[in-house]
Amino acid sequence: MMTNFLVTQLDQLAPIRCLCGITRRAFTQDPDQLATLHLLSVQEDAQLHYHKKSTEIYFILEGEGTMELDGERVPVQPFSAILIKPGCRHRAVGQLRVAITAIPAFDPEDEWFD
Repeated sequence: MMTNFLVTQLDQLAPIRCLCGITRRAFTQDPDQLATLHLLSVQEDAQLHYHKKSTEIYFILEGEGTMELDGERVPVQPFSAILIKPGCRHRAVGQLRVAITAIPAFDPEDEWFD
């Protein structure tokens, strides 16, 4: 029987190398694909990219650095939250630990580069 909720333990998910660093992606197997949650460790400056369909919310957990957003550098620190709409070129700069919610769910086919 299907439930109306999902539970995961982010620190127990397998780490994946991505264009932004090392991530652990939760809720990727949800058949409804409503949203995903990523725990990202930015170890180097992330690669500038954008999404055509996804909105992302970045919540800075640890570290200090900047977010590059459509060419503007915005300083971030723990408890900074950034709403990134489709089409916004973005990347994280610095050593940061970030929780990222992607709405709808993360789709690797929706990562675009100039």
